[in-house]
Amino acid sequence: MTAPISADTFATPVFADVTPLHDAAKLTRGGSVARIALNGQVYSLRITRQGKLILTK
Repeated sequence: MTAPISADTFATPVFADVTPLHDAAKLTRGGSVARIALNGQVYSLRITRQGKLILTK
């Protein structure tokens, strides 16, 4: 015998997303490339013509 299923069984938990969100266009100041430093290394974040992001060392 199975237990009855209530609507609460399928309720989706709500979590606040605390991950920082940065606008790539603002990072590039309206251009197509931003330089990002991490642990003494410099990376380039590029916005392609197709609107995709590429991160290179």
